Amino acid sequence: MAGVLDLVMQQLQGGGISQMSQTLGLGEEDVSNVVGGAVPAVLGALTRNSGSTAGAAALLGALDRDHDGSILDDVAGFLGSGEGVESGAGVLRHALGDRQNRVETALSQSSGVDAASVAKILAMVAPLIMGALGRAQRQQGLDASGVADVLGMEREAARQKSPQAVDMLTRLLDSDDDGSVMDEVAQMGSSLLGSLFK
Repeated sequence: MAGVLDLVMQQLQGGGISQMSQTLGLGEEDVSNVVGGAVPAVLGALTRNSGSTAGAAALLGALDRDHDGSILDDVAGFLGSGEGVESGAGVLRHALGDRQNRVETALSQSSGVDAASVAKILAMVAPLIMGALGRAQRQQGLDASGVADVLGMEREAARQKSPQAVDMLTRLLDSDDDGSVMDEVAQMGSSLLGSLFK
């Protein structure tokens, strides 16, 4: 069974990035560069939040309530409808919290895409990630700790592909020191973030 990260990237590379490009008026390469950091950043934030019992329970509740995986049946339709940005905003608020602006700025610096467009791309991919996680939760009958375990495995799989990129994104989410981490992410550039999906 494909992992959450692989499932989301398959959907995006199978037409999702092209649809986002049309919807946002950006080049496909620019969208792809942002997505290369956006997907692991949101997954990393969900993993971080599910590290506590309360956080894992809250995530399971959100999956049960709003994310059954059906969004993956028509990704292009979802991304083209304009609903993506609105529905993803709530996911990002819960996932990233007060780190949201920092993540948006860092991805903007590393990709060269303006922060407003980065924010929209993040909001579009967040419901897809939750949908993929929700589908895995239903298929495997996972409880809260099971969902947290799946996220932990996703993080480890991403780290094996690109340890430097994952470690940098982890520091971005965990650190309270804006300056040095932001500089390092900017220097990292989109090529390293994109290496997660090669």
